[in-house]
Amino acid sequence: MTERRIGTVTHYFDHLGVAAVALTDRLGVGDRIRVTGHTTDFTATVDRMQVDHADVREAGPGDDVTVHVGERARTHDAVLRLE
Repeated sequence: MTERRIGTVTHYFDHLGVAAVALTDRLGVGDRIRVTGHTTDFTATVDRMQVDHADVREAGPGDDVTVHVGERARTHDAVLRLE
């Protein structure tokens, strides 16, 4: 299984378990991602995603999305898509 960097965490909303991610590549619902940083390392399946508070099935480079991750992510963590 390969990993491709697709974005960076810009904020984590603790009360929601949601990470805001600035994308540099495509991301879709159903994709498996890995969030990694100095003290972070977990995988998750994207079960829902929003752009400007609207549900979307896919987003691309330049989009800022929120993704329910279920674990704590930190600002500047890398977001990788597992392929």
